[in-house]
Amino acid sequence: MGLSEADAFGSGMDRADVDVDDLLKVILGLVFVWLLVEILGAVLDIAGALFDLVPNLLAVAIVVLIAVRLADRF
Repeated sequence: MGLSEADAFGSGMDRADVDVDDLLKVILGLVFVWLLVEILGAVLDIAGALFDLVPNLLAVAIVVLIAVRLADRF
């Protein structure tokens, strides 16, 4: 159970009594999470683009195999 505002004031605690180091740690943690989310989004975009290319790559591979077979190189 937390302290009421009157109890906190009476005990000498103040809501603004937070260390700058603690605030910087919180901000650093939030920025780190934000960067991780951005990196994950970029990786997923790249993976999605690669999966979109799979049918085209398969078609190119089939054409190359047919051309090699017709040229009697296989």
